[in-house]
Amino acid sequence: MTEIKRKLFITYIAIFIAMIFWGFSFIWTKLLLHFYQPITIVTLRLIISSIFLIVFGFLFNRLQKVKRKDIGSFILLALFQPFLYFIGETIGLNYVSATISSVLISTIPLFSPIAAWYFLKEKLKIVNIIGIIISINGVVLVILTDDFSFNVSFIGVFLMGLAVFSAISYSILVVNIAKKYNIYSIISYQNVLGILFFMPFFLYFDFEHFRSVKITFEIIEPLIALSIFASSLAFILFTYGIRELGIVKANSMSNLIPVFTAIFSYFILNEKLSFLNITGIFIVLCGLFLSQLKKLAHIQNVIIPLKNNISKN
Repeated sequence: MTEIKRKLFITYIAIFIAMIFWGFSFIWTKLLLHFYQPITIVTLRLIISSIFLIVFGFLFNRLQKVKRKDIGSFILLALFQPFLYFIGETIGLNYVSATISSVLISTIPLFSPIAAWYFLKEKLKIVNIIGIIISINGVVLVILTDDFSFNVSFIGVFLMGLAVFSAISYSILVVNIAKKYNIYSIISYQNVLGILFFMPFFLYFDFEHFRSVKITFEIIEPLIALSIFASSLAFILFTYGIRELGIVKANSMSNLIPVFTAIFSYFILNEKLSFLNITGIFIVLCGLFLSQLKKLAHIQNVIIPLKNNISKN
């Protein structure tokens, strides 16, 4: 097994884990919305995430110093992610279910190829485009009701659309920044800057309500999970994936998010999952496979020798 193939295999595992964390993030956020306002949730998760990342960064010497000429790029990065993205996603969850929210977010791969082609001149094969289109059709089935109708809030869809736009803009910006700074530093600084964006809104709109809520384990558990797994580890893993695979292929993996969210919502939030929805999940996975076809051929060359080595031992 060559080093390149091994690295490719690890990259896909990293993105897959990130998708699981983000799939769960809709569940954790939905649970917290029973206690806190959206801005409070985002501000708290960013504070906890930043403390975790900075402490870890100092202990293991992972934080790089930002050059003065790049400060503007980091501010713009934080504007899109986490600020605008979380404004759209977290507030949008007040209007639509966790499953539908994650499905709308998963439309990111539909627009990523256009953005990557225009700004970064990334190419995409026809088979990959077909895979993305198939996957998007599966996404539609996930949010359909049994009578083939849509039951979603316009405001919720608009806010999730803002999150999608922000995620794509973030992907474009982070490619160039990742050439200069390590992934750990990027995520740490964008979260710290994100706090500065959110803090005025938190203090003005939500602080009094925040003070009135008694902190319990029901709040702490999903909040810590959001902060560590979704706002820290998932971003580190996914940004690594963007750097290794490119924007289009990395973002196409986000079609896994609604699959995970739908399953988690069924078991944790008791959200209904019809036969139509399950069919949609299956189609999403098939489309995702096609969208990654060229890279998956290399992955197979990694897995087979790995299995052979295990069987020999």
